[in-house]
Amino acid sequence: MKKHIAHAVWNGSVKEGKGSLTTNSKVLNNQHYSFKTRFEDGAGTNPDELLAASHAGCFAMALSLILGQAGYTPDTIDVKAEVTMDPSKLELIGSHLTLKAKVPNISNEKFMECANAAKDGCPVSKALRFPITLDAILEK
Repeated sequence: MKKHIAHAVWNGSVKEGKGSLTTNSKVLNNQHYSFKTRFEDGAGTNPDELLAASHAGCFAMALSLILGQAGYTPDTIDVKAEVTMDPSKLELIGSHLTLKAKVPNISNEKFMECANAAKDGCPVSKALRFPITLDAILEK
């Protein structure tokens, strides 16, 4: 088993307080987050943004694996993940992946098959309980 660890500290009320996030790797090291960074336009990160980064990164790695297993080596895989929060319900309601990739010698049909397999099969996708959608473009 491989464990990845992050630590959060929060001080104060939800609207007026603030927090910090730190990962064992120190990539995040007392990174600021708050109500304003999550629900308004405050400076800093937030859990939803970090989930989007995790989903984009995981999907890209999964797609590279699936393409490799099918005999293709991608030149580039560029993924944007948009995680949507419904503030009225305090609920994450979806993640939309936008993919642009350059993969030599692959048909669009095979590319889409691999992209959808990665969408459904990456570990972060498997952990999420909300709908995940995908737009994918194979660049030539």
